[in-house]
Amino acid sequence: MNMDMDKIKKLINDSYQKIKTQWNEGKIQRTSRVTYDVTWNIILFFIIIGVVGLFFAGGVGAGYFASLVKDEPIRSYESMEADIYNYEETSTLYFAENKYFGDIRSNIMREEVKLENVSDTLIQAVIATEDRNFKEHEGVVPKAILRAIVQEATNAAVKTGGSTLTQQLIKNQILTNEVSFERKAKEILLALRLERFFDKEEILEAYLNIVPYGREASGRNIAGIQTAAQGIFGIDAKDLNLPQAAYLAGLPQSPSYYTPFKNSGGLKDPGALKPGLNRMGTVLNRMYEAEYITKEEYEKALKYDIVADFNLESETPMDQYQYLMYEAEKRAKKILAKQIASEDGYTLEDLQNDEKLNEEYMILADRALRKNGYEVHTTIDKEIYVAHQEIIKNYKNYGPDRTYSVTDEETGEEVKVVEPVQVAGMLIDNNTGKIISFIGGRGYSPENTFNYATEAKRSNGSTMKPLLDYAPAFETGILQPGTPLADVRTYYGKYSPDNYSGSFNGIVSARKALAESFNVPAIAVYNKLMNKGIGQEYIEKMGISTIKDAEYSNLVLGIGATTRGVTIEENINAYNTFANGGEFVDGYMIDKITTNDGKVIYEHKTKPVKVFSPQTAYLTLDVLRDVLDYGTATYLQSQLNTASSVDWAGKSGTSENWHDYWFIGTNPNITMGTWIGYDTPSPLNNCDNCAPYNERNMKLWAKLVNKATEINPELMAPEANFERPDGIVERSYCAISGKLPSDLCSKAGLVYSDLFNAKYVPTETDDSLITGSYVLVDGKAVVAGPKTPQEFVNGNGLTFNPEFLKKNNYDRLNDLTKLFPAKDRAKWERIGVPSGEVGSTIADDGKAPATPSSIKKSGGNLTWNDSSSKDVVGYRIYRASKPDGAFSLIGNTTSTSFGVSDGNAVYRIKAVDYFGMESTASEGVVVGDLSKPEPDPKPEPKPEPDPKPEPKPEPKPKPDPKPDEPKDPNEPKKPEDKEDPPTDPGDGPVTPPVEPPAQGDGDTEVKKDPDKNKEE
Repeated sequence: MNMDMDKIKKLINDSYQKIKTQWNEGKIQRTSRVTYDVTWNIILFFIIIGVVGLFFAGGVGAGYFASLVKDEPIRSYESMEADIYNYEETSTLYFAENKYFGDIRSNIMREEVKLENVSDTLIQAVIATEDRNFKEHEGVVPKAILRAIVQEATNAAVKTGGSTLTQQLIKNQILTNEVSFERKAKEILLALRLERFFDKEEILEAYLNIVPYGREASGRNIAGIQTAAQGIFGIDAKDLNLPQAAYLAGLPQSPSYYTPFKNSGGLKDPGALKPGLNRMGTVLNRMYEAEYITKEEYEKALKYDIVADFNLESETPMDQYQYLMYEAEKRAKKILAKQIASEDGYTLEDLQNDEKLNEEYMILADRALRKNGYEVHTTIDKEIYVAHQEIIKNYKNYGPDRTYSVTDEETGEEVKVVEPVQVAGMLIDNNTGKIISFIGGRGYSPENTFNYATEAKRSNGSTMKPLLDYAPAFETGILQPGTPLADVRTYYGKYSPDNYSGSFNGIVSARKALAESFNVPAIAVYNKLMNKGIGQEYIEKMGISTIKDAEYSNLVLGIGATTRGVTIEENINAYNTFANGGEFVDGYMIDKITTNDGKVIYEHKTKPVKVFSPQTAYLTLDVLRDVLDYGTATYLQSQLNTASSVDWAGKSGTSENWHDYWFIGTNPNITMGTWIGYDTPSPLNNCDNCAPYNERNMKLWAKLVNKATEINPELMAPEANFERPDGIVERSYCAISGKLPSDLCSKAGLVYSDLFNAKYVPTETDDSLITGSYVLVDGKAVVAGPKTPQEFVNGNGLTFNPEFLKKNNYDRLNDLTKLFPAKDRAKWERIGVPSGEVGSTIADDGKAPATPSSIKKSGGNLTWNDSSSKDVVGYRIYRASKPDGAFSLIGNTTSTSFGVSDGNAVYRIKAVDYFGMESTASEGVVVGDLSKPEPDPKPEPKPEPDPKPEPKPEPKPKPDPKPDEPKDPNEPKKPEDKEDPPTDPGDGPVTPPVEPPAQGDGDTEVKKDPDKNKEE
């Protein structure tokens, strides 16, 4: 071992001496110079080759890059500004008074925010995670791009990406997510250009407003940092703490993977939350490395329970406001479509007449609504709307569900279908047309968003009568409220309308016919209007557009039996015409649309349409008051909290076969209507254990009105009544003809009074009566015949004028007493019926009348039962002092009672007919004690017939109150309070042709169902 060491030392020493000698001799210097020169020359050769190669490769690369971007236009500042700030921001929806309630449905929810309103911590987290050199680079980082290319080429496990925030903004706002060299080349070029035009803060703000963040608590896709902060944590972007900022900053790398919420809403399972939590840790680490946070802050943030901050699943506006979301969106879209089309030179008529053009602009409007971040302000009162939806949800008296079976077209199997009673309604401000609240239906679901209030077309039944029949007739002078109308069996070709009750009511005033909703008079009125070409123009001015021209020739339209139906909104809305003094104000829901910075792009302007005169509007309202006072809606008086203090007018309506039931009420401020019916029309009255179908709907209407009144009494319960305009007067008229009262009409006690448009006060005097002698036959007055015993004749009595009967087609009736109404019927029955002129039913059968029966003494009177014969005009009374004695005539009467003394006697009664024939004597009735006979008295002289009591004179009408004075509460108006109400001058009562078919009714189509066309 020692020997080896010595050898090594000797070798080293020899080598050192050799090198030293060569150095001293200069040999080493000469050798190394040659080696250096050779080495350098070799290196220089490769450098030159490399540079040439690089220039060649660079040239090829540059040429390739140029070829990739050759089609990309040189973008101006304005062009790039429009692109990067086009956030496709979701439009928002508001109740009245600027109360937010939701966003327009969109594929992605986004709300713009200014950079100054974003947490600095969030900004630092984004820069540290996505682009650490953001503040230094010029749009791209070559080193990062090369690194990304190498990682992609080598398929590295970790890929850091090469895009700056600027490039990501370009990719999202100008280009696409396409993976290609061409797209990447354009991205680099545009990023460099964008950095020339915009400062870093502008770029960062744009990026934070467009980047996707996965889903929010209800499962909707979200984008933009403000929407993410609200949707995930329920706070604004400016209030984010460090862990929250780190969590959000990590989401954009893979939003669907890292988001904490499921597609259907609600938190993911704990295991599925881990990727997002791990990503938050990565972001915090990068912030620490970038020295944005300290180690202490880093460690504290890692321990933070971020899961506790996540929003809980909650109802979305779509869940809460269902129909309103869809309806507001639909209406806003139509408004925008019209505006965009107008900018392109198209009119509303162009869109209405060209389905394809309209579809094109509706698509453009839909796109604008979902991308432009508009604020859509509705007229809906939040508190009333929400309360109304709650009432609809909890109401228990709709009636039973309808269950039936249908055949599945695909399987051929029978499928059971269950339909609930549907409901719709609307509350509208009369003066402005603002839709304050509405009811879209029951059983809303994402699959069934059908809005019954705005989309359903239903027969409107008797709610049509004021709109199409009575108001146009009042306007043109064909009718006034007191005009007599004949409610009798009437034929129009093969069609004969029925009333709801199945009975007829004789001659009634127009007021009573409308208040109690008789069908026959309504058809008669519409027939007269239709023959004069009146009606359609009025209904169309009131916004009802669903009825087609051909339908107006169908008589049943006069009672609301429509082929296509009308929408609930149209029908309710039309009634504000009366409340607005004859001017129709179209209802609207979209008050204005603005940009998110407050610029108004649309604002509704109310444009009233003149339909009726103020006088016609008031007369119609005054009659519709009676609907609630004594007509078909008296039930409401027990249901309304303000029935006695609010001036309500309204109309009920039932469609054919009880398929639909309506009530529409109006007061000086608002109009409110409701409808119920099955989706597939079916009778509503088939329910044994339910309240009457009309009460079910009216009770609901009252609940809705009462609740709205509780919330806003000033709106719903005005203290003022409908204002009575000038030109309305009160006048007396004859209830038979509608003309000015004659002395004979006064004598008959049939002078009534009512309100008139001063233009249409009658000027002719009644000619319906003449004087004449008559007798009472079976309780009815008949002109005495030549054989009629004079003791039973009332001389100088009243008789219907044959000319009047003929002029009004009453002579065609086989029984004139069908004209006699229930009201004051006794007075009508005392009027004689002209024999032979109207087909007298009294025929001479040649037989004596039947004998009276059951004669007895009661008090001081003899009484008996009527003869069973129908031609009896009176009775003769005979007396004898003993049963087998001679009977003498002592008196006569037309009644079944006769006064006698208490003296001892026997009495018998004989009936006398129209032709003077006597019946056999009745059984005798003994009065007193016949054991003490008295001499037979001399026959009593023939008594004079009972004089007809004179009617009390009618009180003079009170002078019209001044317009600014309160209405006299004693003003005669309603049938319960006064005689019937006024008529159309010079034209007689509006009466349908009776029995024979009327002209112009050949197109009338009516089912023969006996329940068809019945109203309440």
